[in-house]
Amino acid sequence: MNVHEAITTHTSKQHAHLQRFLELEEARERAIDRALAACAEGRPVQVEEINAWTDRINEHAHHGISPTRVRVTEQMIREFAARR
Repeated sequence: MNVHEAITTHTSKQHAHLQRFLELEEARERAIDRALAACAEGRPVQVEEINAWTDRINEHAHHGISPTRVRVTEQMIREFAARR
């Protein structure tokens, strides 16, 4: 494999890794939005779904160049909702 092919292969793998990160991040953001909506409506706040996506993101990050995310607590959701 020549240098140009190696660079192309490497770049393609990085791009695919980041695309998957964006998919996971969007799913996590949707879960956060649902938790914020529940909080605003006075319903119980569930963070399990958010943290399941967070765990997937963090596992994915171990295999490439994407960032990790912090696990979320119910208190974090409540504080964020209060600032909105």
